[in-house]
Amino acid sequence: MLFQLYGDTALWQILGWILVFVGLIVMNEIGRRTVKGGIAVFVVLPLALTAYFIAIKIGAMAHASWALNNPTHVYMNGWFHYAKLYAADIGCVGFLMLKYQWGLGKKEWFKPWPFIIVAINILIAVASDFESAYNGFVAGGWWVFILLRRRMICSGLI
Repeated sequence: MLFQLYGDTALWQILGWILVFVGLIVMNEIGRRTVKGGIAVFVVLPLALTAYFIAIKIGAMAHASWALNNPTHVYMNGWFHYAKLYAADIGCVGFLMLKYQWGLGKKEWFKPWPFIIVAINILIAVASDFESAYNGFVAGGWWVFILLRRRMICSGLI
């Protein structure tokens, strides 16, 4: 959407992007500078979002139009978005535990946590890529077209 800037709303789109970007930076700074800020941003806010996500899901299952037309349901209705969101959040909570030496952060065996959560995030992305490739192949979409074209080129048909 960032590159679809045209018309009367282009400046508003840029302003909205800048405000979201600055807001994310501010929230990150609040979350990383103090224990209370970290708990608010990486524990309390995700719990509130979880309640929101559950409400949207229940509303969509009940075929409520407010839920079916909600951008969260329309654009974030898959396992990948939630897996990445919660993995990143759990990673941040783990970083807070290590930084402030509370809970598991005091334990020696918990120190590799940053490497583990990065590996988990990579595995989530890889699983999503394989899912996309499989779905593209089964649906006869872009994957099949690329494979058939490559085979035809190698066979000398093209």
